[in-house]
Amino acid sequence: MAAMLLILTLIGGTFKVSAWEQTGVASWYGGIFQGRQTANGETYDTYGYTCAHKTLPFGTVLDVTNLANGATVRVRVNDRGPFVDDRIIDLTYAAARELDMIRDGTADVRITAVEGSIPEVAFTVQIGAWGDLENAAGHRKTLEEAGLNPTAKLGSDGITRIAMADVGEDEIFGLVSILENLGYTDLFVFQQSSPVN
Repeated sequence: MAAMLLILTLIGGTFKVSAWEQTGVASWYGGIFQGRQTANGETYDTYGYTCAHKTLPFGTVLDVTNLANGATVRVRVNDRGPFVDDRIIDLTYAAARELDMIRDGTADVRITAVEGSIPEVAFTVQIGAWGDLENAAGHRKTLEEAGLNPTAKLGSDGITRIAMADVGEDEIFGLVSILENLGYTDLFVFQQSSPVN
């Protein structure tokens, strides 16, 4: 499981993220994805230096280091994924080539957010989705007991989705860390279109 390090500084009564780091397995994607739309609406370019991450805000710039050989590449988050349990980041072919991981397909990496690259926007964090209303209510109660104030919406498909909306950039990493510590590791982070006021 990936380890996340948050270094928080108290500035004027609020916590600001000054560093963010994660280690785990990277993979790469290309081929059939070339020219398709990424999660943020851009066109995927396997020869560009972008990546997919499950929770980092679109536009975040990352330094990715291959722990086996020390090679580093800089990429920008513009897609969501990877959707394989043990992987933390999907790189373009060009970025993976820089890390010398094309042949193996995966590599153990450390990813670090470049200071000041995280956009100041609002986010919605979907914590989970449950078909059983009683089960969903139990999860909401657990989250409330942890001091969180999630919303629960029952969709027309009969699925109850629990989320935290309007989460600011200065709160997102702390919230993700809290949720992971509570056992919620299958999170989806959606970048909202309007900035935090």
